[in-house]
Amino acid sequence: MMKVIGAGLPRTGTTSMKAALERLGFAPCYHMVEVMTHPDHVDRWLEVAAGNVKTREDWNRVFAGGYQSATDWPASHYWRELADAYPEAKVVLTVRDPRKWHPSIRMLMSGGIRPEPGDEMPEQMRQMFESMERMRPALEKIGRSYFGPGWSFGDDLADEDLAVAAFERHTATVKEGVPADRLLVFDVREGWEPLCAFLGVDVPADEPFPHLNDAETMRQSFARMQAGDMSAFPFGPQDR
Repeated sequence: MMKVIGAGLPRTGTTSMKAALERLGFAPCYHMVEVMTHPDHVDRWLEVAAGNVKTREDWNRVFAGGYQSATDWPASHYWRELADAYPEAKVVLTVRDPRKWHPSIRMLMSGGIRPEPGDEMPEQMRQMFESMERMRPALEKIGRSYFGPGWSFGDDLADEDLAVAAFERHTATVKEGVPADRLLVFDVREGWEPLCAFLGVDVPADEPFPHLNDAETMRQSFARMQAGDMSAFPFGPQDR
C-alpha cells in the first residue's frame, strides 16, 4: 500500500529521497530506476499516459510489487491522482533553489549525464536505454505539461526562465492542491529531522542523510556501467 507520495520534480533530491524512504521503512520506493530495470513497467506507464489508469485498483496494478512509497518521474507527476487514490498516504514535495536546479534538470533532460549507446555497451545497460526509449511517449506527455507543447525528450532545456517558471508553477500547484497537514515541503539539505517528524518515525542514529542526486556522481556511474561494471548502478541489483 502506498504510504508516501513524492511530488517533487526530478533533480530535487528524488534519488536521495528514494534511499532515505527505504532506510526509514517505506520500502520499496518507486523511482525512474524501476522503469529502467524492469522493461515490463514501461507498458504500465504507457497505460497511465493514455488515461487508462483511474481507480485505486488500477494504481495497485501499476505499483504491483509491494511499493510503499514513490518519488521522481513518472510517479511524481501523477501526485494528484495518487493522493486521491491513496487518501491515507502523506505527500512530500522536494524543492531546491530553482536557479540552481535549472542546470541540473537541463543536463538530465538533454541526456548530458548519459553515454551514447554503443556496440560495447553491456546488455543490461542496453536494456535500460531501450526501456527509456519505449517510455518516450509517456515522458514527452509529462514534459510538455511543464515545458510547453513543442518540447521533446532529449531536447536541450536551455531557457532558464522557462524552466524556473515551470518549477515555481509546479510548487505552487502542489501546495494549493494538498492539505497542509498532509504535505511536507522538504529540501533534502534539511536532513532527517523534518522528514522523520512528518512521517512519524525515529531519526536514524549516527547516520547521515543520503545524498545521491549529484550529476557528476551519476555521470561517473554511467561511465563505469558502460565499461562493464554494473555494480556502479546507483541502487544495486533490482529484483522486483
